[in-house]
Order: sequence, then C-alpha cells, then structure tokens
Amino acid sequence: MADRDPDKIIGMARAKIVLPTTSPFRLDLTVWALRRREKNAIDRWDGGQYTRIIVFDNSPIQLTVTQETTSIEPKLIATIESRVGIDERMKHDVGFLVDKMLGLTIDLQPFYLLANSNDSLEPLAEQFFGVKPPRFASVFEGLINSIACQQVTLDLGILLLNRLSEKLGMELVDHGVARHAFPAPADLAEASDEGLRELGFSYQKARAMRELAANVADNTVDLAKLESMTNKEATAYLSTIRGIGRWSAEYVLLRGLGRLDTFPGDDIGAQNNLQRLFHLDGKPNYDEIRQLTSQWHPYEGVVYFHLLLGKLHAKGLVG
Repeated sequence: MADRDPDKIIGMARAKIVLPTTSPFRLDLTVWALRRREKNAIDRWDGGQYTRIIVFDNSPIQLTVTQETTSIEPKLIATIESRVGIDERMKHDVGFLVDKMLGLTIDLQPFYLLANSNDSLEPLAEQFFGVKPPRFASVFEGLINSIACQQVTLDLGILLLNRLSEKLGMELVDHGVARHAFPAPADLAEASDEGLRELGFSYQKARAMRELAANVADNTVDLAKLESMTNKEATAYLSTIRGIGRWSAEYVLLRGLGRLDTFPGDDIGAQNNLQRLFHLDGKPNYDEIRQLTSQWHPYEGVVYFHLLLGKLHAKGLVG
C-alpha cells in the first residue's frame, strides 16, 4: 500500500507554485500587516505558513503559502488544493492573486533609501525590514471590511467578519475542520438584513453591505474600473456607495487598490501611532496627518503598515 500524505486533504488534487519575489521579503510580517489581529479566521497564520480559502470557478480552494528562504533571493511556495482538479489557468490566476495580496514583486528599494535619510522612519524600516504592503483579495472584500470596522474596535470588526464568512462564505472541510472563504457578492446579496443583524451588524451596516453586494453582483457598481482611476477619482466614486465615507475610501485605496501614497487620515489607530511616533501631546487631526506624512511621499501607505506592525510588536505578536 502506498504511503498516505498526512498533510493532504482527502479527495483533493494538489499543486505547488514557486512564486517570484523581490528582496527583501518576510512572509510573517506581511501576513500580520494583512490580517491585523490574531483572531482573524479568514487570513490564518500558524507561525510558519499562511492559509486561506479562496474561490475559483465557484469551487473552494485551500491556499497555503510558505517561505523557504529569507536570503538575497527569497523563495516562496504556494500550495493549492482543490476537489475540481488543477490546471495551468488555475495556477496562473492563484499565483497572480498571491502576488497582489502579499505585494511579492513590489520594489521597495526607493522606500528604504527614503527611510535612511528620515530620522523618524529609519528605526521602523530597520525593525520591520522585509514587510511588503499587502492588499485584500478584492476591492469588494476591502469595502466590506471597511464597513464592518466603522465605529467599532478592530477586534470587534474582525470578529464580525469571521462570523460573516462562517455564515455566508463557501465552505471547505480540512481534516474535519470547516474553513470558509470570504463571501462572494452574490452570496452576501442574498442575505437578509435580519440575518446580518443576528451576526452583530447594525441595521445601517447590514443595509450598506447587502446593497453593495447586490450592486456589485449585477454590475451596477463596477469596482474593476477603479484600477484606472486617479486617487481623487476613485475616492469620489467610492463615496457614492452607501456607507462609504472618507476613511473607508482611503482605507480601500490603500488596502484594496494598493495605492501606496495613501495614508488613511481618519484612522484612529493610525492617529494613535503617529502621536506616539512624533511624541505629540494629542492625536493629530486629518490635516495635521496629511502634513506629517507628506515627508514620506509617495510611500505614506507603506509607513502605515510599519506603524501597524509596531503596535502588534508592542503586543508581542510579531518579532
């Protein structure tokens, strides 16, 4: 009898992809910048590998990413497991998605040159050397994240998103444990306001999320065209969506569209981080943040992630 692979999900096809990655790169730091909180059940990190359920051709796929070397030529391996088989198109598309989500091929050498000449930034850049700016898997996911996390603590926002995925996201069972993908627009559009409120969302958030999902599903809202817009144009377009204000729009610019020159100025956590960094007497307001962060242009968003990691480091979650 042939040996069984204890790591392989029963009934799954498996394939490995070697991912091109620019140096420097640290998977652990990048994943923490993506997941934000330890309780994030959608983007999971076990100390050595990143795991997430994604959906491809309406079927759930388990994605696992590991880093084998951290040298001058970092080597990343993505493993995909699927019950519908794996072809070259799937491998290409999954590789493209991982590249986008983890910022694998973004060249940050100009950022490090900037950091070397900036007294406030140099220690952060050295401490978290190798983090890349991550992005949500889709702009839609970024928008739903922004709505869920409005006017609540980030810990509660993450908990609500976990519940949303468990309730509405496509399921994959791994060794008896059910994992869930982030809900697709069509899945969320079919939810009821009452059902979303039972998960802990307010009436206003439930309505905004369900309306957005329905509009994306039927192409009334075309999020794909944001890629070709300027920051100003994209902010204006996003602001026409129910529940999306200035903070949410800038949050999506950075975390959904990868606009590295964007620093969400209304972000309370970021305000606290800047207050500590510059030893300010009080939290800076929006205009003060714009002025403070202008010295890092066009990498304000990269600094945003470094400051987030600084807070996570203070909590003992990252090294």
